[in-house]
Amino acid sequence: MDHKMSRSPWVIHYDGSSCNGCDIEVLASLTPLFDAERFGVVNTGNPKHADIFLVTGSVNAQNLPVVRQIYNQMLEPKCVVACGICACSGGVFRDAYNVIGGVDRAIPVDVYAPGCAIRPETVIDAIVEACGILDQKEAVMRAGGDPLTVGGAATWDGGVELVEDGFVAAAKAGGAPAGAPAASAGMPAAPAAAKEAE
Repeated sequence: MDHKMSRSPWVIHYDGSSCNGCDIEVLASLTPLFDAERFGVVNTGNPKHADIFLVTGSVNAQNLPVVRQIYNQMLEPKCVVACGICACSGGVFRDAYNVIGGVDRAIPVDVYAPGCAIRPETVIDAIVEACGILDQKEAVMRAGGDPLTVGGAATWDGGVELVEDGFVAAAKAGGAPAGAPAASAGMPAAPAAAKEAE
């Protein structure tokens, strides 16, 4: 029997301190107008049942442990989708005193879906993209391999660590800030970097 995880992906959605704009659009993608259920997508509230983790909003010291806890409760294979620009990079709140950054500062991200607010069509496209990665991870697992060698986990640097007072730990050896996101195929190059490359 040809079984694929992508035929009926279950998603869990978490609002990691967003303005609620992206949350409304994620829920709109599940309503009859956009109807993500036609692809077999089911929204669940239990991490142990979920295959895809949709996260909206940026990461801060309060929600970083929660995001990691939900991710760790999910069974392999699993995918993470950063929904909206705040989840991708911190967005307009990136330099705020209480924002650590995007979701990739807490957990490995497989699909980046930018937008402010993200459109329901983009959410559906991101879920479809995550389904392809789920199939790759499942194939690796069936062959006896480690699913963490596929997708965002393969290039993830481990994220940030918090010290006892709730602040980000000091910089790692080598001078890079703790948890600085690794280069990822899913994120576009920064405009300044692209300009220097010309």
